[in-house]
Amino acid sequence: MADQSVVQVSRLLDQRGLSSFQIKLIVWSIFIAMIDGYDIAGIAFAAPRLIAEWHVAPRELGLVLSASNIGVLFGSQIFGWVGDRYGRRNALILSNLLFGVFTFAGAYATNLTEMSWLRLIAGLGIGGVIPNVVAINTESAPRSIRMVLAIIAAGTVPIGGAVAGFVSAALVPQYGWQIIFTIGGVVPVLIAIAAFFGLPESIKHMALHESYRAKLTAVIAEISPGTVVPANARFVIEDEKQAPSNPVYLFREGLALITPLTWLMFALNLMGYFFLISWTPTLMGAAKVAPATAALAGAALQVGGTVGALVLCWWVQRQRFFAIAILFLVAVPVVGSIGYAGLSSTTALLIATFLAGAVVLGIQSGINVVGAMIYPTSLRANGSGWQLGIGRLGAIVGPMVGALFVGLPVPQLYMWSALPFLVGAVIAFLIYRLNAARLRERPYLQEAPAPAE
Repeated sequence: MADQSVVQVSRLLDQRGLSSFQIKLIVWSIFIAMIDGYDIAGIAFAAPRLIAEWHVAPRELGLVLSASNIGVLFGSQIFGWVGDRYGRRNALILSNLLFGVFTFAGAYATNLTEMSWLRLIAGLGIGGVIPNVVAINTESAPRSIRMVLAIIAAGTVPIGGAVAGFVSAALVPQYGWQIIFTIGGVVPVLIAIAAFFGLPESIKHMALHESYRAKLTAVIAEISPGTVVPANARFVIEDEKQAPSNPVYLFREGLALITPLTWLMFALNLMGYFFLISWTPTLMGAAKVAPATAALAGAALQVGGTVGALVLCWWVQRQRFFAIAILFLVAVPVVGSIGYAGLSSTTALLIATFLAGAVVLGIQSGINVVGAMIYPTSLRANGSGWQLGIGRLGAIVGPMVGALFVGLPVPQLYMWSALPFLVGAVIAFLIYRLNAARLRERPYLQEAPAPAE
């Protein structure tokens, strides 16, 4: 007979299925992820105006385009640790406040040095969003859809980037580039204030911390009416082997090689991704594409990314790293075609950038979740934070390398920018093989089948 004083949290979530709690959480996550994407992409859409108003050469934009990623390099690890230690909800609120305030200040920057410092500090907050959004969704959902919900949440980041493109095309001509940063500063602060009152905490995080007992009991009553939780109940996450929230444990249990390889995989995709979103509006201008069309091409990248994430989420949940390897391979010819499309026609350009976004940002949404799922709840935000943080080295390098090679023919630039995806395909396939061997050797790390209805 089962011990009535033990509450198996994963089983409870599986038996209840999708509820209003998960729906509320995904809605919150979508808003948070969208403004995160807006603030990531905003500087790229402001860049052509900064060149004109501040009389700077395109080559000088390398640092300002990479500055937020330098912040993310540290912020994702800092806020990943905060999320594991003090809660995903608290980490998300603090992240939004930080990048909101410093993005708003960017509207008053007067030179590249000021803007670079403001973007760097904003990047600290931006870095805290994805690790905690992924963690809070995967840890509060039944296993049949836990990765799908997290991919949907992370996959809406590009929608925010697309909004930045539409703002650039529609409002910047009238209000100036400052409007991009004003919107990008005010909205996350408002979201943080509202989240303080309405954003729920991760169910599994609460299960690991005694201080959340009363809140977790209330959540269980909400998602599973009629379930009685004894006063002395012990909450367990029965399908995970927990580890101390210490980065050392990211290399234990067969992860000594897999963890650094995931960092490299993130770096390669983010190198290509940030080259695309940072330089496409400017390079299209160099190719004599109209400014509004160049902004729409940047927006098409972001819209394609969300569509790709949503369309591919079920396949990625089933095939995980194998699916990621295939997507990396597909990205090579798709990205390489953008430069030629830009010289062809507006329609060809928008189709090419949309498809590139679908594949490249589909990869990013997928690895944000698939990468995090190799770690248990006690390490998930921390592990994801390290992946995104170290991976941001690629995001920093991408725009800077682009700055060094500005002046080459645009089609040639895009052909070279496809190279990281080719290497990424090899790395993702290697991770797939290594992780499969790891789980065969350690069957206790594999997810148990969902309970019968």
